[in-house]
Amino acid sequence: MTVMEQRGAYRPTPPPAWQPRTDPAPLLPDAEPYRVLGTAAAAEADPELLRRLYGELVKGRRYNAQATALTKQGRLAVYPSSTGQEACEVAAALVLRDQDWLFPSYRDTLAVVARGVDPVEALTLLRGDWHTGYDPHEHRVAPLSTPLATQLPHAVGLAHAARLKGDDVVALAMVGDGGTSEGDFHEALNFAAVWQTPVVFLVQNNGFAISVPLDKQTAAPSLAHKAVGYGMPGRLVDGNDAAAVHEVLSDAVRRAREGGGPTLVEAITYRMEAHTNADDATRYRGDAEVETWKGHDPVVLLERELTARGLLDEDGIETARRDAETLAADLRERMNQDPVLDPMDLFSHVYAEPTPQLLEQREQLRAELAAEAESEGTHR
Repeated sequence: MTVMEQRGAYRPTPPPAWQPRTDPAPLLPDAEPYRVLGTAAAAEADPELLRRLYGELVKGRRYNAQATALTKQGRLAVYPSSTGQEACEVAAALVLRDQDWLFPSYRDTLAVVARGVDPVEALTLLRGDWHTGYDPHEHRVAPLSTPLATQLPHAVGLAHAARLKGDDVVALAMVGDGGTSEGDFHEALNFAAVWQTPVVFLVQNNGFAISVPLDKQTAAPSLAHKAVGYGMPGRLVDGNDAAAVHEVLSDAVRRAREGGGPTLVEAITYRMEAHTNADDATRYRGDAEVETWKGHDPVVLLERELTARGLLDEDGIETARRDAETLAADLRERMNQDPVLDPMDLFSHVYAEPTPQLLEQREQLRAELAAEAESEGTHR
């Protein structure tokens, strides 16, 4: 005790009672992933929506298989398959309106196609061709993002700008569990919550960041629990249940559109194939684990529900498979055609107005190509 305190001249004032600014209870995810298929909730699901989801899942599975085959034929440089994750991919595309934006990661080619992008254009970047391969503004689909989580701040920025302009736009940003370990993930969630932007974050937790299992990435009870730290709701959903993913994402998009702010959705799913065609998944996981997850296949789950309720028969199944084969055949035929490449395209669409350095580089390449063509003509 100080001399001043002994004389009674100092009377410390107790701090005011601390209260949290936000009640965390409504932000916490459920203890178990939300499910629809195989539960009483399935009876309330729209039959037409379920049939549409099924058709898209079957096409998505075939698309993944065909794209993987194209890598083995040298027609694609790399392909990160989303086999096993089709429910997340399709639902993410179908919950958006035309004016909304999708921000995919590198594994979300299927979501890009389900959103309406030409299947060949969606693979252009993975083919090693120029730029994105499709017009992002036309389709409201951001470029497929290879760097982890860098698309998330972009989604927040676009959604924030749209709200300031008064535009009715929601952004849905997709990321894998590995991407949640990146700083961009945390920055995006923080800004989104502070600004209350109309954005939905969908984390596809497929168990591995390449070869690193989830328990080596985070000690959180779930990735959905991370939402409460930023002041937004976290939702936990069975990522192989297409009806459940569609419902949860629809609720989150509706909330964002109505001014309720962002939501973090964690979809528990599984990457049935390797990280990419360049990966050997047997080095870090066993066949028994993969076989267990094959018993929770998103295509089989939905097909089982539809047939049990009399909403899908053998003709319907065969029709879905034929449509998928038509998609695969078209993709195969068009990807087997060598693209006509112009090296000068490297300088197109980099800036609205080319910089002096870019113009200089363009002229240098033009001169080199002209000299090469002249040399070839001379030696003929």
